Amino acid sequence: MDKTVDKKFMARAIELAFRGLGGVNPNPLVGAVVVKDGKIIGEGWHKKYGGPHAEVWALNEAGEEAKGATIYVTLEPCSHQGKTPPCAKRIVEAGIKRCVIACIDPNPLVAGKGIKIIEDAGIKVDLGILEKEAKEVNKVFLKYIENKIPYLFLKCGITLDGKIATRRGKSKWITNELAREKVQFLRTKFSAIMVGINTVLKDNPSLDSRLDEEKFGIEKRNPFRVVVDPNLESPIDSKFLHFNDNKAIIVTSNDNRNLEKVKEYENLGTRLIYLEGKIFKMKDILKELGKLNIDSVLLEGGSGLISTAFKENVIDAGEIFIAPKIIGDNSSIPFINGFNFDSMEEVFKLSNPKFNIYGDNISVEFENL
Repeated sequence: MDKTVDKKFMARAIELAFRGLGGVNPNPLVGAVVVKDGKIIGEGWHKKYGGPHAEVWALNEAGEEAKGATIYVTLEPCSHQGKTPPCAKRIVEAGIKRCVIACIDPNPLVAGKGIKIIEDAGIKVDLGILEKEAKEVNKVFLKYIENKIPYLFLKCGITLDGKIATRRGKSKWITNELAREKVQFLRTKFSAIMVGINTVLKDNPSLDSRLDEEKFGIEKRNPFRVVVDPNLESPIDSKFLHFNDNKAIIVTSNDNRNLEKVKEYENLGTRLIYLEGKIFKMKDILKELGKLNIDSVLLEGGSGLISTAFKENVIDAGEIFIAPKIIGDNSSIPFINGFNFDSMEEVFKLSNPKFNIYGDNISVEFENL
């Protein structure tokens, strides 16, 4: 087959997959395109966790015309009965002649089994078309499905001299409106947002998503709201606790397990994660969040958590927004601290940097591959 044609239709499937951003976690982003006689007759993407998969939407749109057609799928069709029936069997039943797949699903429940079902039915399978691009779409899913540790993305807004707040803890607003719009996109993209107790005490943030759905082309979804609170100081009237969606999580010391205050949190639907001691390892926090099917975390601060994440080298990627402002006060709050390096060879270096412009703000986007 003409690889140029295959790449064209697979690129469209990848484009469709992005439309499920934020709504399908911890499932993968998947797009599908059904093609017959060189024309697209059906398209679909995985829209919502627990809902029909991309292949089903595409085949339903194609209808009877799917018989003898080719289907392009960004990820191996599932082979097991989960919240939805197996897509591999649906492809067979539709009478598809050829199945083009970008990459294998590493989920042990699938991992080649979907391809086997399709091939055993006599359908030709071509694997690896735009594989790199398809894996890039699902880097969050791929990390989580392989080790159950959430993908950690750092976001912070800083002044030109590296501060996140004044000495009085004031930070509204360091970055401009365009940068803050991007943050709302990130809050929708990732499953959870994490901050420390100082952020809650100083700002009383809602930790929700206020995404402009029309501008970004995806549906808004509120993340899990995770607050690292070793001494259980979160006021019971904190905004992040009052959404009636059971998405508030407090990470606290096991020493607080029997406090009367615990019942007040639980009555609001808050989940408490207990860890030993009062100084927590980021790796332990992420491990516990992974047990809750949280596949990705947006770390927004404060400086203590950010510093811990850098020290433990657990940050997968991030975006640091920089405003053309200078506080110039040694008592103001830096976005990272607690490190002593004697040479430039020892310092942290962000990998694979990319630079973005948001009006009069810029950002450094990075990824540890």
